[in-house]
Amino acid sequence: MKRLFYLVDRIDDVQDISDDLHARGIGDWHFHIVSKDEAGLYTHRLHRASVLDRTDLVRYVERGMLIGLVIGLSFILPAALYGGVEWPTLAWVALGAFAVMAGGWLGGFGGISAENYRIRKFHNAIEAGKYLVMVDVPRKYAAEIEQEMLENHPEAMLGGEGSSINNPFAGRDGHVHVI
Repeated sequence: MKRLFYLVDRIDDVQDISDDLHARGIGDWHFHIVSKDEAGLYTHRLHRASVLDRTDLVRYVERGMLIGLVIGLSFILPAALYGGVEWPTLAWVALGAFAVMAGGWLGGFGGISAENYRIRKFHNAIEAGKYLVMVDVPRKYAAEIEQEMLENHPEAMLGGEGSSINNPFAGRDGHVHVI
């Protein structure tokens, strides 16, 4: 799925976009809005972005689980194989699973307080009162939806596009950096 990001000034325009996207068959699960005006989204019955879309919770949990896996492979596996402790195999597996889950749990603490890396670049516009409309569409229909939005809603400015899947390796700017 491809995620299209549109910035819109007025909530009535967001309502029109929502109606058009719903008529096109794009449901609420593929259409999210980020705004300071939570009450306006509620009164217009618009689908606001969930905590998973607004925060980096998922990405940080994934990172934490990867760190827990590395710890498990670096310390627990050698201890199980060469440590001289005669624990049952299931105990070592449980200890490794605990390391992975604890890493994810601890990572979640950082992620719940961090703004999602994909919407971070729109932070100032959202704070200024604009509405960020995120539309998830299959890649093969993305150009068609972009064209329809351009023709039917010129007030919606395309602010970017990306994947709807979190990347645990992405940096603060949303790109993966090797070094």
